[in-house]
Order: sequence, then C-alpha cells, then structure tokens
Amino acid sequence: MQEIKKPIQRSFLRSYLGKQYYILKRKAKWYLGKQKFAQSKSNSLYKNSIYKHKSLILRPLKDVDMYLQENKRENLRIAIQHLNQIEIKPGETFSIWRLVGKPNKQKGYLEGLVLKSGTIDKDIGGGLCQLGNLLFWVFAHSPLTIKERYRHGYDVFPDVNRKVPFGAGATLSYNHIDLQVKNETNNHFIIKLWLDKTHLNGELLSRDKIENEFSIEERNHIMKQQLWGGYSRHNQIYQLVKKENEIINERLIVENHAIMMYTPFIENKKNEK
Repeated sequence: MQEIKKPIQRSFLRSYLGKQYYILKRKAKWYLGKQKFAQSKSNSLYKNSIYKHKSLILRPLKDVDMYLQENKRENLRIAIQHLNQIEIKPGETFSIWRLVGKPNKQKGYLEGLVLKSGTIDKDIGGGLCQLGNLLFWVFAHSPLTIKERYRHGYDVFPDVNRKVPFGAGATLSYNHIDLQVKNETNNHFIIKLWLDKTHLNGELLSRDKIENEFSIEERNHIMKQQLWGGYSRHNQIYQLVKKENEIINERLIVENHAIMMYTPFIENKKNEK
C-alpha cells in the first residue's frame, strides 16, 4: 500500500478558485461531451430485485448537534425526489449530480453536516454523502460498472457499529466529486429510494432476471503510521460474481487510502473492553 503525504493546508481563496474551476470543467463535460446520461423516470413495475439496503438517518456523533442530523433528513428527502424511479438504460450513465443539481437554499436545502479536511463542519445541503454511500453499496452488488467514485481522504470516525467495510462508500461534493455508474449490459434497471421514520432506503431492480449473484469482500486491510507521525488506513474492495454458488469472476472496484483522525490502537483497546 502506498504512503500518504502529510496534508497541505491551502488558503481559502486557492481552495475556492480551485473548486470553481472543477465545477466549470464538469459542466462543460456534461453539455459538450458525448456521454449519454440516465435522465428519464419510469413507472414500470420491475420485479427482479438485484439488491436492497438501508442506512440509519439519525446517528448520534460526538460533538455534533442533532439538528444537523434532522436537517440531513430534509436534504435527503429533497435529493431523492430527483433520483427515485430513474431508469438506467443500456449504454446510459447514472450520475447523482447530473440529476440532483446544485443543493442550495432556493431549493429548500438546509444546513447539514459536512467534512472538510478531516474536520466536522456544516454547510447547505450537508449530509448527502449518506446518499452516495448507500447508492455505492447498492451498485457494488450489481452488474453496473462503477465509472467514477471518490472517498474522503480522512477516516474521521472509529468502527463503532459499522455495518459495511471501511471505504465501502462514496463522498459527494457538487458537482465534480460524483458517483457515476454505467449500464454496459443489455438489461434495464430502475433505482428506488425512499425514507421511513428511521432509515434511508434504496433498491435496484432489473427488467430481466439476472442469474448471477454479487457480493463484496474486503482485502488487504491495514493501519499504519506514516513517516510524518500520523496514522493511515488502507484496503481494497472486491466484487465477487457467483453463479450456482461458484465464483465465476472477481474484480477490484475500489482501493482506499485515508488519513485517520483518531489513534487506531487506542480506540481498538477501548472497543475490546
């Protein structure tokens, strides 16, 4: 696993200008490129469920005001209206930001939790990374091809009640830090998203039945101390494709390298007590 360089603290102006450059670059790619995006919704009643997942919305976190978690629920409610029932046809690419657009006050988005350079902060539309995490996990259990995915460069919270492997998610930041998957099959897919009292729910369905089964396996997970003193965490996430309980294919879908914002071995000892 590769070494991680010590983070560089950039000025606000440089960070802002850099972000605006990448936003404009992404918009140009959207409108001038030849990529075909999934845009239409379908009311077709596909009955072949590929994978279904849910994640807890209100998650008490140390030193985080709960109103940010409540606001996250509203932000998620607004965002999923643009994604629910989207059909991903053969050759099309599903992009979260291409469908959701920029989250701002005018659209009803509220102040929510965000992570900036490894620290907890708040911003309009905060909390949508939970949507990216859930969709990544669903897509990872499907024949859709993950074309673009990013993860936080920092691991902020210890593995307390973690349901999925470290790094099995996708961070989001309008519009250049996106989650995109492409349908390189001849099948049609629909993504369903909804909220209940406690969870964000997602399900991927297909028009035609799929014989293969998909599972995820974490490999080569390590924690290490970097030469500059900080700790880092690394792993690889593989997708296993099975048919009649036999593995017929496997592929590396993501590789994670993150700076840890807590001391790993101290936390592990606390969890063992």
